Amino acid sequence: MCADSLMDMLRATGAILDGHFVLASGRHSDRYVQCALMLAHTPYAAAAGALLAAKLPGELDLVVSPAMGGIVIGHEVARARELPFLFTERVEGRMALRRGFQVPAGARVAVVEDVVTTGGSLLEVADLARAAGAEVAAAAAIVDRSGGDPPDFGAPFHSLVTLQVRTWDPAECPLCAEGLPAEKPGSGHLTGKGGK
Repeated sequence: MCADSLMDMLRATGAILDGHFVLASGRHSDRYVQCALMLAHTPYAAAAGALLAAKLPGELDLVVSPAMGGIVIGHEVARARELPFLFTERVEGRMALRRGFQVPAGARVAVVEDVVTTGGSLLEVADLARAAGAEVAAAAAIVDRSGGDPPDFGAPFHSLVTLQVRTWDPAECPLCAEGLPAEKPGSGHLTGKGGK
């Protein structure tokens, strides 16, 4: 699979949306990538997971992803590498490990998300892993929406496709100026945050 094939899968499943969206960062955008629509197709999820897993360094002990968006792809990456998989959840606005999950001290961890724009959720997961005494060896996402300028995760970042997507501060959003209503897609309504 190549970036073009992945884009074909995203388009075929309606995972690339056009409109007026509020992202998790609070910024507004005219395009949203809803990877869950693609990942609902298990052959596509498995293929994307295997391809992303192949980009990660050789020695890893664990994959950790933020809920909700990172769960499916994180699990598929872990499965492709035959590694354990954990996910974090927001508790009172902060990422936390629940359900008895623990990141072992000294573990070499890959943190994996579906889409990265500002990288806020993935940075929180990386910080959580480091606080447990783990080494974050890699960060990864299916889609890099940062336009090729992802945040510094303190580890190499890998993605399957990079998109140039316009975003605006809400006060400067031309779509708001036109009076177009904004949507908050994704799982943001579950966590108190918007989409990605």
